Formats: sequence, structure tokens, C-alpha cells
Amino acid sequence: MAARKSGLGRGLDALLPADRPDEGFATIGLDDIVPNPAQPRRRFDDDLLEALAASIREVGILQPVVVRPADAGGVHTLVAGERRYRAAALAGLSVIPAIIRAEGGEGRNLTEALIENVQREDLGPLEEAAGYRQLLEDFGWTHEQVAARVGKSRPSVTNAVRLLQLPAAIQGMLDRGELTAGHARPLLTVDDELFATHVAKQAAEEGWSVRQVEEAARARAGSPPAVEQRAPKSPLPRPAAIIELEDRLSEHLGSRVTITYGEKGGKLVVGYRGLDDLERIYRRFFGG
Repeated sequence: MAARKSGLGRGLDALLPADRPDEGFATIGLDDIVPNPAQPRRRFDDDLLEALAASIREVGILQPVVVRPADAGGVHTLVAGERRYRAAALAGLSVIPAIIRAEGGEGRNLTEALIENVQREDLGPLEEAAGYRQLLEDFGWTHEQVAARVGKSRPSVTNAVRLLQLPAAIQGMLDRGELTAGHARPLLTVDDELFATHVAKQAAEEGWSVRQVEEAARARAGSPPAVEQRAPKSPLPRPAAIIELEDRLSEHLGSRVTITYGEKGGKLVVGYRGLDDLERIYRRFFGG
């Protein structure tokens, strides 16, 4: 199947006109970009970087980094996206798509162009998700703001962004149209990535329905290890309000939330898929 050309990192040059020399879209050599010396993070999880590099090899760069205009020596400083920058190098890329944003600039033209891009009907689900995440992470928007501007519900935006947490092989199947977003979404609940990938391949090869994928994911969640993590048996039924609260928290945090309920209290458990995802959840709670 021919490679798609409409994605955020694969076609933004047609959507982000560089009408100013200090703002716009460009493809920049990795050697012409330096990390921001003010970046507070100094350690990056090697496993997560390798997972992102695998995703880049599979589907390419979907979300450009953000850089400052070049200095006199032609070097750009990263504003956002150091994980993408490092993973691109790990994946063997020599160039990377970038958004050039002037110092102190609001980037209004860029955000408007990004919004226009994610409203296009020919974008794949991963490309749409990457556009949302660009607005969330690099431009500091909330899920509610993104949803309002693109004309979608907040849960739709949150669920779309979660697709970027899928293993690289499943992202590739989604990108190539072998699976739909509806098929891929239940696999986010499967902690075992090898099993999730196996189910995805079987679903793609045998033409499974979304319901069949959901049942396979649910069966895995109901295996003995998962049962051992359940709350102690209680004769009390789970109130509808607790179930609704689980759903609302899951949508708000973009992660699976489980509430155990008992007569004397219970537990709230938030799932995460790596340190970066844990940091994202922390920011949802406390900002910053």
C-alpha cells in the first residue's frame, strides 16, 4: 500500500505556510537542532524511547517538534518534542518535521492551521490523534479546548489521543487501514503488548468484528492475574454512580480508571503505560 501523504508530519508544508521567516513548517536536519538547555528533564526512559522509535519506523513522524528560529549559525533550539527528536535519531532519521515558532510568539497562525488540518476528512485516525496531541502538549491546550475548536466531544478527543499509546505494530496496521480505530481501541486495555499485537494481527487477517476484538480483550482481562487484583468479594452491588464516575475519570485522564467499592471505603486505581504517561496523568491532576 502506498504511503499516506496527508499526515501531520507528512504534509504540513501544504498547511502551514511559512509567510514569515521566523514562523512556519520546515523539514530540518537533526544535526541542525539542539536540545533546549533549560529543559528540566535530563533522563529519558530507554524502553519508552525505543518504543517511540519503533512507532516512527512503522508509521513515520506524525507530530512535528517545535523549535525556535535558527541562530546565525543555522542552528535551531528545541522548544517541545525532545523525546521525538531523540527517538527520530534512534530510528535512523537524518531529518525531522518541525514547527518554527518565534520567541514570545503565540503561534496563533500555527494553531489555526493545525486545527484546519485535523478537521480534514482524509486524515487517518493516528494523524488526527497526533494533531490533537500537538495542540495539547506543544501548545498547552486542554482536552476541552481542543474538542470545542474542532467540533468534537471531549471523550472523542481523549479516546483518539489514546490510540498513540498502542504498540508500534498495531499502529502500523491502523495506519495502513488493516484495522479501524474501533478495532484498535479495545486493545488499549490489554497490558500484554505481545498478546495485543497477536489479537490485532488475527483480527486483521480473519476480518474480525469490533465485538470479537472486544471479547478477546475482555477475556484477557478476566484471566487469573487480573482476577487476583480485584477487590475482596462483597455482597454490595456496585452503584451506577460509581460506574459512571469510572467512565468520566477515564475520559478525563485518558487512562483506565477502576474504583473498588465497599462498605468501609475502597480504592481508586489509575492505569498508566510508562513514565511519560504517568507524567501526563500528573499534569492532568496538577497542571504544569
